[in-house]
Amino acid sequence: MIETLVVQAATGFGLGELPFMPGTFGSLLGLPLAWWLLGHPPRRQAFIAVILLALAVPLCHWALLWLGGGDVPQIVADEYLVFPVSMIGLASIRRPWMFLTAFALFRLFDALKLPPLNLLEAVGGGVGIVLDDLMAAFYTWIVIAVAIRLRQWFCKKKAI
Repeated sequence: MIETLVVQAATGFGLGELPFMPGTFGSLLGLPLAWWLLGHPPRRQAFIAVILLALAVPLCHWALLWLGGGDVPQIVADEYLVFPVSMIGLASIRRPWMFLTAFALFRLFDALKLPPLNLLEAVGGGVGIVLDDLMAAFYTWIVIAVAIRLRQWFCKKKAI
């Protein structure tokens, strides 16, 4: 019973079983979670994100053991539980087009595996599965935060 529940949650309730882009489809579960998270103050967002990460590691670890080991593509809990990290403290991102941009960037960084993402998967276990997605979320956060700052700066210059 526990094994079934863990595997169901880890595979995104079946989305990870899709034959085409399971990580992207599994990440879709992170959209409402991130939207909900943005409704909280930044400190609470960070606290909730830590809880999500603490949940993701053992969930992915046990699922990989029960699914045969390694970062199997069916495991998508890392994607949907880590994606909200890419938006912590960015209240202005709560616009649909910016939200979707963050989602696309997160998926792009996760797929490209830019350094050190490519090295983090070697850690192994649930930690390794979650770490590369956490770095993809950090990369996304940095790009979005810089874009927001540049937009604010440009709009301020334009007003002068």
